[in-house]
Amino acid sequence: MRCATSILSLALFSLLACHPDKAVKMPTWPALDETLLADAAATFNFRLGVPNPLAITKDGAVLFRRTPPRSFASDLYELTPAGQVKTLATVDELIGVAEEKLSDAEKARRERSRTATRGIVDIDVSDDGTLVLAPLGGQFHLVDRTTGKRSVVDPKGGAYDPHLSPDGKTIAFVRDGNLWTIGAQAGATAKQLTKHPEGFEYAVAEHAAQEELNRNRGFWWSPDSKQLVFQRTDARAVDTIYVSDPRHPEKAPVPFKYPRAGTANAIVDLGVIAAGGGEPRWLTWNLQTHPYLASVHWDFGPLTALVMDRDQTDVQVISFDPATGAMKTLLSEHDEAWVNVAVGAPRWLPDGSGFLWMTEKHGDWTLELHAGGQVKQITPPELGLRHLVAVEPGAAIVQASTDATLQDIYRVPLDGSPPVRLSNGDGVAGAKAKHGVVVIAAGLSRGGKSFTVVSPSGRHEIPSVAEQPKLVPTTVLETVDIGGRKHHVSITRPRGFDKTKRYPVLVKVYGGPHAVMVTNSRDGYVMDQWYADAGFIVVRSDNRGTPDRGRAWERALLKDLVTVPMDDQVAALQALGKRYVEMDLDRVGIVGWSFGGYMAAMGVLLRPDIFKAGIAGAPVTDWALYDTAYTERYMKTPQANPDGYKATSALTHAAKLERPLLIIHGLTDDNVHLAHTLALIEALYVAGKRAEVITLSATHMLPDPKLNLAREQVQIAFFRQHLGVK
Repeated sequence: MRCATSILSLALFSLLACHPDKAVKMPTWPALDETLLADAAATFNFRLGVPNPLAITKDGAVLFRRTPPRSFASDLYELTPAGQVKTLATVDELIGVAEEKLSDAEKARRERSRTATRGIVDIDVSDDGTLVLAPLGGQFHLVDRTTGKRSVVDPKGGAYDPHLSPDGKTIAFVRDGNLWTIGAQAGATAKQLTKHPEGFEYAVAEHAAQEELNRNRGFWWSPDSKQLVFQRTDARAVDTIYVSDPRHPEKAPVPFKYPRAGTANAIVDLGVIAAGGGEPRWLTWNLQTHPYLASVHWDFGPLTALVMDRDQTDVQVISFDPATGAMKTLLSEHDEAWVNVAVGAPRWLPDGSGFLWMTEKHGDWTLELHAGGQVKQITPPELGLRHLVAVEPGAAIVQASTDATLQDIYRVPLDGSPPVRLSNGDGVAGAKAKHGVVVIAAGLSRGGKSFTVVSPSGRHEIPSVAEQPKLVPTTVLETVDIGGRKHHVSITRPRGFDKTKRYPVLVKVYGGPHAVMVTNSRDGYVMDQWYADAGFIVVRSDNRGTPDRGRAWERALLKDLVTVPMDDQVAALQALGKRYVEMDLDRVGIVGWSFGGYMAAMGVLLRPDIFKAGIAGAPVTDWALYDTAYTERYMKTPQANPDGYKATSALTHAAKLERPLLIIHGLTDDNVHLAHTLALIEALYVAGKRAEVITLSATHMLPDPKLNLAREQVQIAFFRQHLGVK
């Protein structure tokens, strides 16, 4: 095979180096653990078979979905208050072996919510806990928990995002951008409630809300089931992008309303309509100053919305009188950089006397009670508050930890009494809570996962059927000092580690907001161990800009998403290299996905002295191509920060490429679009540079076991090729 003169095309290129002028002595690498790799791919990195709590009923039962250990099809189960598991419904029972056909809108919704499984993935439950709605196969399957009776409601047409009314009598759903209802009994006829004007859409959360504001819904039932509040969206000025799959040219491109940084956003407000139909009453605030609708709440208190300005530096909690449309501002908050809002607040108390709010105005998160015109601080900054999970009479359930590598669940009394820890302090715990029941899911520092139900009837475990990795990672967690700051790092060495040898290093990176890489959850390092056993030392570190370290730490990347994160990653690596002589810092590779892909690409472009090879998965390459709500939160608009956008773009630095770079990107990625990779390889081409590119018929999540298996094989081959010889 002759050496290619250029590899800038969308295909999988050979990973074998061509050296016609000399023979290269390649090192002898350890044999790959093919069994572990195959197991990891087949089990979606051992996540299949893990229970996922969906609802907690009034009588204290926990309803959860769970797949078999090597299948993506979820069935529905119940853990009774006594701790017994019952099967409520299976995919085979409801629709047989037929392939479920999902609409483009539903596929996008699941992509936004990072739902990789299929089958029964979402449910609704009536307030009394007796009736369960499970949408599947274009129909609404109803299960009566008291009798076991099942029935099917056929909406006779497309039905997006269905939700059961609190009284269990009616199902509301979206069809063609309008709100519809149908009775919750077989043979019922669907009724259209709204008719939107051309260019508008009702009852559907826009892209910015779903992807960046943690709001997947576009309509909500009133507590008495008599009304619905729904989103009105004017997206006429928003750019339409077309996501196509050249791997399947017979399929038409899918259009999406996708607002890129600096371009027009959707105009969003609310309408209220009677469940039986009629004219909506429109609820509108100052859309010029606060165009983002971050959340809507209509449960114990008044109809409440959280709105914010485009820069996301000013937020308001506002309430509405649905009968008159009268609006009242309950709270306003400002942050010079940005306000984080996807933290579970506001949340009304069960008696409606006040609401809980989370704020960073003191530097670290604190929980406040707003009631009767007074504000009371409920938690001290020292608790390490992170998320408000739920509120119950007299207490709040929160996620918190003073250690960024851990997370615990606490019940926090509202009377000022000390918080009570509900989790066991062993790993990273998340929770779901309602009706006095708390479901705690934890990745444990000793390995494995636990799913514990804490309720008045005692503690019970939800069983997992997930396969367990057949190895124990060697990973150790440490800290390094960078400029007086403590940075968390992880180090994974080969199980056959030889202290007399020096090993090439792989930096596994994310580096952006919302996610930490170094956590005290042992099984999260299984694939790090696979790479380590293949002949490397694998390192992770968390730079400034990542969460759970306080306001100043997180906001260090304001208006520049690369300089501080990259400097911290390099400094942490160098500190470890000084501490451990076995780490050969002349042979360092960097790999990441999404924001991590951005960091990997920028690593080889900006710091070729450190990173000798990089693999960028689904990378952002130009922040002007990414969406408004995320990008502008940190970078502000391109118009307000042109120099920042230029400096942080991989396109600006393409001519600097002197190290091997492999880019992997899904053709149908509707989050980080393929346009990012195309723009970079064109900039490289113009600069006389080249990179290797793999394109896949896949989205941003990449759940396909075959593609995951191939990705790991390709990545290890790439790093062995480029880091094996000094």
